[in-house]
Formats: sequence, structure tokens, C-alpha cells
Amino acid sequence: MNTTIWMALALVLVLEGLGPMFLPRIWRRMIISMAQLPDRILHRFGGGLVVAGVVIYYMLSVHASA
Repeated sequence: MNTTIWMALALVLVLEGLGPMFLPRIWRRMIISMAQLPDRILHRFGGGLVVAGVVIYYMLSVHASA
């Protein structure tokens, strides 16, 4: 289980690094525009990402144990 979490973190880092590596100008504009959003929008966006991550994790863990 511990290795799985580290592998998931490594995959997140790889995916997060693709934007600035291949499309730095577009990535920078996206970050600037996100920084100007109201806090409540960012809270909702972050909450949606957390929920999506938990659902995907749950679906994969149920599928792996079957």
C-alpha cells in the first residue's frame, strides 16, 4: 500500500510537470487567471478535485480487490 501511494504521487508530479514543460506560455496564463479567481471558486474547484480523486481511488481499489 505504501508503494502505491508513492507511485500515485510520482504520477501526479509527472502529469503536473507536463504543462509547464511543453506549453509554458499557456500554463503561465492559466496560473495567472486562476490567481485572479475568487476564493469560493477555488474552494469549489479544489473540492471537486478531491472528490474526483477519492472516487477514482475507491473505484480502482474495489476493482483491484475483486
